[in-house]
Amino acid sequence: MEKTFFFLYSLLSFLLYLVALPFLLVFSFKTKYKESLPARFFLWHNKPLKPHGIWFHSCSFGEAKAIKPLVDALPQESLRMSSTTHTGFKVIGGYTKESRYLPFEPLLFGWLNPQKALVVMEAEFWYLLFVLAQRRGANTLLVNARMSDRSFPKYEKIGWLYRQIFKHIDEVYAQTPKDKERLESLGAKNVIVTGNIKLAYLPTISKEIKKPSSLVVCGASTHEGEEALILDAFATFKKEHPGAVLLLVPRHPERFDKVAKMTEDFAEEHHCTTQRYSENEVLSSDIVLVDTLGELVNMYAISDIVILGGAFEPIGGHNAAEAAQFGCKIISGKHYFNQKDIFDAIEGIAIVEASNLSKRLLQHGVLKSAEIKNKSDITAIVESLKSVL
Repeated sequence: MEKTFFFLYSLLSFLLYLVALPFLLVFSFKTKYKESLPARFFLWHNKPLKPHGIWFHSCSFGEAKAIKPLVDALPQESLRMSSTTHTGFKVIGGYTKESRYLPFEPLLFGWLNPQKALVVMEAEFWYLLFVLAQRRGANTLLVNARMSDRSFPKYEKIGWLYRQIFKHIDEVYAQTPKDKERLESLGAKNVIVTGNIKLAYLPTISKEIKKPSSLVVCGASTHEGEEALILDAFATFKKEHPGAVLLLVPRHPERFDKVAKMTEDFAEEHHCTTQRYSENEVLSSDIVLVDTLGELVNMYAISDIVILGGAFEPIGGHNAAEAAQFGCKIISGKHYFNQKDIFDAIEGIAIVEASNLSKRLLQHGVLKSAEIKNKSDITAIVESLKSVL
């Protein structure tokens, strides 16, 4: 059965690759994908990783940042990295030159070198990645694994697929006991609860920014639809606090120009000033569009109130601990389903309906400063990785 599944899955992935080739060629010329698609689907400037190392695979910017405590615990020469997104790739490139875009599955047959361990973050369930890495000698680990209330029913519907995948994952490190139970129901073995490793390391400020003398509101990691919501709430807030400053930090850099136009139109309508942080790092305007990657934690450090994006729309939320470490007052939407364990580990987050954001922002005086109650323990993961070196 296992051999048959392996053959059929490999054949199907190869056929899908052939069908998708014309579309991939077209999208490869788009600015957003001009690096990642040629590397992932055509192996353009994407040679195999050196063999016999510890290979970390993470997808997003946040996941790539979250593996830093594991990276710091290992010899630098042992590190191998891969990612599937441009923002994730920029982060892992700072860990080691042995960083690559992960090729699409059928291309792994000729690309993947033997490694001592493969460490995959959260929910990157690539069947051939685990199978081929394990068959070529790697101890395979899934870390920070989670199964949210929203996603678990979807996984259950195709549980037959995940049971095949988990046959090739040697160790699983789950975020919570509930995640452990759900993962085991899908076939996971050797599951240990470590907590969320995003709480094991929180980014520190890279530079000190002079805080404006008035209240600073940070609209952090925002998505489509959330900037307009925050701007409207800020307009009401500014009537009571004329000196207030809004720092607006979109999640994705490809949206910077669109949000810049939005803030400029808003500023003209409401007779206030705006600036792009990339053009002027002195916070001298009513609204500052932070259009530079890696600055969010610096903005948290000077913020009084954080309106955390990714949860006013059904995105799943973002890591509130990064702001909570500075004692900010945090307001979030209700759609934080991907960050539930982090939110549970923090006291003081105000959860509001999008329609009530303006009202809650005006009530900032009664909000509590956020505080992290507990962190995670990555000792077991580090010991496992060191044992194969």
